[in-house]
Amino acid sequence: MERRKRVDSRKAGLRRAMSLHELRRARAMTQKALGRKLKVNQPAVAKLERRADMYVSNLRSYIEAMGGRLNITAEFPGGSVTITNFAGEDEGEQDE
Repeated sequence: MERRKRVDSRKAGLRRAMSLHELRRARAMTQKALGRKLKVNQPAVAKLERRADMYVSNLRSYIEAMGGRLNITAEFPGGSVTITNFAGEDEGEQDE
C-alpha cells in the first residue's frame, strides 16, 4: 500500500512542470548514473541541468537517457500542434 502511494505520488509529480534536475530526481536518478547513460561525466550533467538554452538534440538525449521521449508542442488559443522537425528523423521536404 505504501509503495503504491509513492508510485502515484511520483506519477503526479511527472505530470506537472518541472526543471530538468527536478525531473531527474523524480525519476530517482543521480547525475552520475545519468552521465553514464549519456557517456559524459557528472559535472557535464550538472552543467546541462543549469543551462537556460540548449540544443533540442541535447535535451532529447537527456530525456531518452531517463527512459522518456521528447515531444515539442506549440499551444495556441485554438488548439495544440506537435512540431515534428525535432523528432530526430529526416523530414525530407524543405521550403524553397
